[in-house]
Amino acid sequence: MDHAAAGPPDAQSLPGCYRHPDRETGIRCTRCERPICTDCMINASVGFHCPDCASGRTGGGPAPAASRPRTLAGGTVAADPHLLTKILIGINAAVFIAVQALPSSFLSDMVLIGRWPPAPFVPTEGVAEGEWYRLVTTMFTHEEIWHIGFNMISLWFLGGPLEAALGRARYLTLYLVSGLAGSALTYLLASPTTATLGASGAVFGLFGATAALVRRLNADMRPVVILLAINLVFTFTWVNIAWQAHIGGLVAGGVIGFAMLHAPRERRTLVQYGACALVLLVVVGLTLLRSAQLT
Repeated sequence: MDHAAAGPPDAQSLPGCYRHPDRETGIRCTRCERPICTDCMINASVGFHCPDCASGRTGGGPAPAASRPRTLAGGTVAADPHLLTKILIGINAAVFIAVQALPSSFLSDMVLIGRWPPAPFVPTEGVAEGEWYRLVTTMFTHEEIWHIGFNMISLWFLGGPLEAALGRARYLTLYLVSGLAGSALTYLLASPTTATLGASGAVFGLFGATAALVRRLNADMRPVVILLAINLVFTFTWVNIAWQAHIGGLVAGGVIGFAMLHAPRERRTLVQYGACALVLLVVVGLTLLRSAQLT
C-alpha cells in the first residue's frame, strides 16, 4: 500500500537502493519492485532480481504490497510459471481427441462459421444466427494432427516466457482476447459459409506480445522478427489458412502486450485492462457489424 510522503519529493531525484539508501538508482527488482543499485542487482531470466528475491528469502509474515514479489508486468509470481500454458495445451489436446472420437456433428458445432446453410436454404446455424460461442470454441478446435502440433509447439515456446513475465491473469487475458480478435476478423472478412478452426489467432497474439516483451527487456529483436516473418509467409502462401485470424490475433496481441509491459507503474492496472477492454469492444463491434450485414 502506498504511504504519504513527508513532503513533496524533488522531481529529479531517484529512490535509494533498499540495501544502500545513500545510492540513488533507477533500477528495480522485477519481482518485488524494490529499488536496487548495480551492486545488488542479480541477473534473472526476466530483468534483474534483488538479493532477497534471488535467494528466496521472504522474511517473516506477509510482505507489504510494495515489496511483494511481482512479475515484470505486475502480476503475482506463481510457483509454476508455466501452469496455464500446460492447461491450455491440455484443453486443445482434449478437444482434438474428442473431434477424432465423436461424430462429425461435434466438429460442426465447434468450428467458426458465419451462416449455414447458404441460400436458397434458410440459415439455421452460425454466428449470425446467434451462435456467438463459436468465436470461442473455434480457438480450441483442430482436425488435423499437423495443425494442432504446430500450434501447440508454438504455444509452448511462446507462452511459457510470457506467462512468467505477465502472471497468470494477464497471460490468460492476453491469450483469450487475442483469439477472440482473430475470430472476429475472420467472421468479418471470410466467406460466411467457410468453416474455420484452430488456435492460430491466439498463438499469433502471443507473437505480438513476445515482440513487446523483447523490446521491454532491450533484447535482440531480430530472432522474433525473422520467426514472425516466416510465419507470415506461410500465412499468405499456404492454402486453406485463415489469414484473417492470424492478423487479427497478431494486432491484438501486440497492442495488449505493449500495454501490459510498457504501462507506467502508477497507472499500470488501468492501462493494462483498459487496453484489453478496448480490444474486446472492437471485437464486439465487428461481430455486430458482420451479423447485421448477413441478416
